[in-house]
Amino acid sequence: MKRICIVLISFYSSIIFSQEIALVKYSGGGDWYANPTSLPNLIKYCNQNIYTKIKPKPATVEPSSPDLFSYPFVHMTGHGNVVFNDADVSNLRNYMTSGGFLHIDDNYGIDQYIRKEIKKIFPNTDLVEIPANHQIFQKPYLFSNGLPKIHEHDGKRPQAFGIFIDNRLVLLYTYETDLGDGWEDPEVNNDPIEVREKALKMGANIVNYIFNN
Repeated sequence: MKRICIVLISFYSSIIFSQEIALVKYSGGGDWYANPTSLPNLIKYCNQNIYTKIKPKPATVEPSSPDLFSYPFVHMTGHGNVVFNDADVSNLRNYMTSGGFLHIDDNYGIDQYIRKEIKKIFPNTDLVEIPANHQIFQKPYLFSNGLPKIHEHDGKRPQAFGIFIDNRLVLLYTYETDLGDGWEDPEVNNDPIEVREKALKMGANIVNYIFNN
């Protein structure tokens, strides 16, 4: 019991004090490495505007790695197939139930694959749409209508889905918006400045939620 307590204390210390985020390198053939400038730009925006002190260069972590527990926030994206093996599933579940946070951003094409993989992690818990009055949309920037629309994709309304454990949001899945494209360098997608600003502000809200809850 004493050893378990020490391990948990060590984990929570890293979650509370480590200001570093990571990109999830998953298997299955999907381009986990998509949007290479997105996380560095989001980190820079957060450090300049909401006064975080996140390391400028995001790490890369595999879902089954023990290193996963070093990061309070891990992000994944892509256009194609995602496959979590048993070790990935177990580690991701332990990570999120122990205080970690996973953000999945649909970069157009991941949806048909990722939903079944999320179900592997939480077989008894359904994704639920996060209402616009949730605090992740309230501060530090107000999004009164909830998740903003960044890219057109299929022309559907943007939706934020989540998995909650004891009323704590542990997994955020952003669908039909593509925040990561909005975080990229301006010349990558030629988004107007106001669109990029919306994406970065929403990203800052996610980061703020993680580091303050």
